[in-house]
Amino acid sequence: MPRTALGDVIKSFASPSTSPTGLTWDGKTLWHSDNAANRIYQIDPITGAVIRWFASPTATPEDLAWDGKTLWHSEAITNRIYQIDPITGVMIKSFAAPNTAPLSLTWDGKTLWVTTDNLNRIYQVNPVTGAVIKSFASPSTSPTGLTWDGKTLWHSDINTDRIYQIDPITGAVIRWFASPDLDPRGLAWDGKTLWVSTDNLNRIYQLAMY
Repeated sequence: MPRTALGDVIKSFASPSTSPTGLTWDGKTLWHSDNAANRIYQIDPITGAVIRWFASPTATPEDLAWDGKTLWHSEAITNRIYQIDPITGVMIKSFAAPNTAPLSLTWDGKTLWVTTDNLNRIYQVNPVTGAVIKSFASPSTSPTGLTWDGKTLWHSDINTDRIYQIDPITGAVIRWFASPDLDPRGLAWDGKTLWVSTDNLNRIYQLAMY
């Protein structure tokens, strides 16, 4: 078998959405938001089949994060972050995003991280109060996806079509690679590989991280 390099495509399948946005991993399956149909899908990562879906609590769902029990969801019209019951789809609570146009978010085990398209910043946020813990500039002028790999952040950029690895302490870019397709949106980390949804071909890609 040929050795894979950082960002090599392991496999891909069609997104169920014509406007794919958020992506997250719950330990076994992917969750994926649809900005056109206003739905949140649970997806089989082997086949790409939709296991089930429910209506988003907002009109234009953006990114998703999984905290081990519940989903978190950002929305750029209301500029709020929502916590959602993954069984019922019912909103548990919400709070104001740290800035306008929160396009992506992720969970690091204790706190949320949120990117905003207004000031192009990445914020660490208290999930109980919504208070900003810290923030730093995004390397992107069009920040979209965000995920946590246990030590660092990964962040997608639809302007340059790059995916960055970022030091969460300093905000410095550790390395980057080209997205497998134009308009990379959601990102998810499954413990070994990175997943990215793209708005160009409406596909979900699994990427090697070696």
